[in-house]
Amino acid sequence: MSKHGFTVLEGSPATLGATWDGSGTNFAIFSAHATKVELCLFDSRGRRETARIPLPEYTDEVWHSYLPEVRPGQLYGYRVHGPYDPANGHRFNPNKLVLDPYALELQGDIRWHDAVFGYRIGSNRDDLSFDRRDSAFVMPKCVVVDPAVTWGPDIRPNTAWADTIIYEAHVKGMTALNEDINDNLRGTFGGLADPKVIDHLVKLGVTAVELMPTQAFFDDRYLIEKGLTNYWGYNTVGFFAPAMRYISPGANLHEFKLMVRRLHEAGIEVILDVVYNHTAEGNQMGPTLSFRGIDNASYYILADDPRYYFDTTGCGNTVNLQHPRVLQMVMDSLRYWVEACHVDGFRFDLASSLGRVRDTFSPSATFLDAVRQDPVLSKVKMIAEPWDTGTNGYQVGNFPPGWAEWNDQYRDTVRSYWKGDQSMLAPLASRLLATAERFDRRGRRPWSSVNFITAHDGFTLMDTVSYNDKHNEANKEDNRDGHSDNRSWNCGVEGPTDDPEILDLRDQMRRAMMATLLLSQGTPMILMGDELGRSQGGNNNAYCQDAEMNWLQLRGLDPRDDGFRDFVAGLIKLRKSRELINHSAFIHKSTRAVDIHWLRPDGQPMEDNDWHNPDARTLGMLLSNETAAILVLFNSHFEPVPFELPQPRFSGGWTRIADTHSGELFLRRPPGVDGATIEVPPRGLLVLEDTAE
Repeated sequence: MSKHGFTVLEGSPATLGATWDGSGTNFAIFSAHATKVELCLFDSRGRRETARIPLPEYTDEVWHSYLPEVRPGQLYGYRVHGPYDPANGHRFNPNKLVLDPYALELQGDIRWHDAVFGYRIGSNRDDLSFDRRDSAFVMPKCVVVDPAVTWGPDIRPNTAWADTIIYEAHVKGMTALNEDINDNLRGTFGGLADPKVIDHLVKLGVTAVELMPTQAFFDDRYLIEKGLTNYWGYNTVGFFAPAMRYISPGANLHEFKLMVRRLHEAGIEVILDVVYNHTAEGNQMGPTLSFRGIDNASYYILADDPRYYFDTTGCGNTVNLQHPRVLQMVMDSLRYWVEACHVDGFRFDLASSLGRVRDTFSPSATFLDAVRQDPVLSKVKMIAEPWDTGTNGYQVGNFPPGWAEWNDQYRDTVRSYWKGDQSMLAPLASRLLATAERFDRRGRRPWSSVNFITAHDGFTLMDTVSYNDKHNEANKEDNRDGHSDNRSWNCGVEGPTDDPEILDLRDQMRRAMMATLLLSQGTPMILMGDELGRSQGGNNNAYCQDAEMNWLQLRGLDPRDDGFRDFVAGLIKLRKSRELINHSAFIHKSTRAVDIHWLRPDGQPMEDNDWHNPDARTLGMLLSNETAAILVLFNSHFEPVPFELPQPRFSGGWTRIADTHSGELFLRRPPGVDGATIEVPPRGLLVLEDTAE
């Protein structure tokens, strides 16, 4: 059969998407409720529709065809026919060009226009109006891709979970200010692949970069109208395509693969922050960009009234992972990034939504079971953000074996302790040992707890010690956005200051918190720029700020920040070199391998009433095995506290290897400690060591 000069063959429903086989392209798209699907081909600029070809075959709810003449580089989209019946969950509108959910590359960006909405803008009811305007002129286009690439000798680092140190980063933020990188590479995958950037990560000592969303996403219309952007990118519309804004001029999706390979060469793993819980199409009043126009009732969880969406994400919709074809799409996407792009793991945004059936979360949910048994995905790192906005959404510690989870209880406890809050010793002890009461079950290990003090959502480390309150005015929401429970302390002045005493105190607080993070059991995660004093000016919700507050500065640093970077790198070396600090099994009680003791300042064991003393702010943690002992002394009081040292077990006696008050680290030739008592500085942490050597 020939249409518009193309030979239209039956093709296969087996592989979804546009698949180039070296001779032609197979097109296949799932839609259970469509009545007709048209493949639309466009010129090289995506401005003129050159052919509209009905897919002739419908097999197992997949529409498909094979076109021998279609080659890589061809731009395309779909028009999907069916009922426009929102009352029954159907929102088909063939006037709207929709994106292929399996597209490997997109060209162009959305240009916001009322034509992208399936209903007539201005109508009071989206189910009572139908918009007939063609949206193709403002929509990006899908690209037929030849995915073949010569990887060369790419060797995955395969870093053990117990040895993993994560660095949460943003592709653009890492390089936008880097004057050592070519201008056309700043803010791109190519920029992140630059040896000068990778060298910073290597010298710091992290083992993995966790990249904020890199799958295709759009800037929200309301942000564009305010002159802002969706900088973070939690607005996915294509689960297989990279965000084109991160691909440098003249490059293609292989630039992403180059970045992965170069990071691997440096021994650094790549973890992608992915958003499978919702899409950029929003609620029932949102645009028709892809899934809504292909098969709304299959791709999304609908409310009891099917005109609306069952929303556990706070973003207007929830992806329906109970549907086998939708589940297949997500699994295919994950495997694509692992097998074709060589990524080493994923962090799942609002992961509780992926493990629930409406109001019920289950660690044996369909998606979680599917991942666990998958021969590809079960071998890479899986990290859950273990909450969402729905009923019973907070699920920290409840994900199944094989998963790690962001532990926000760690963040809140460590911030509160160093701020000087009361009754924090018992929670601090729990966090230091990977919150075992939540995570030590079903054979899980301490690495299951991803410990963090800061992340993209909230204050940076510098802002945690510089601001009492959020300052989000730049977001143009009258400072109403972002949470107010920051557990922060400005050390006496709100925001920037030239007062040397306050600056010294802030440095001490930063060192104490970073040392706590890197001396805790579990997997530490460091936020991009925290090692360099990056500030967002008190903005704790900088999702829409594509500006210097979100970008990393590597040159022209204050000497304080240069010193802090070296201190963090030293702490990471300390963590890597001491098995007691980075133990592979939970040690919330003494075991055959490790003894643990909690000490009061008088050197005696902590008793029940000591843990519940609201004014107690000093604690000793003693870890030991057959060859070494490490004593970590914490003091969040504003005054120094004398601490009676336990009797050394080995002939070497106690030596001092870290002092957060002075910023000193002694990893090679630590000085000895004179006497039986040591003074723990105010708002300070000391690390002492006793070895058999």
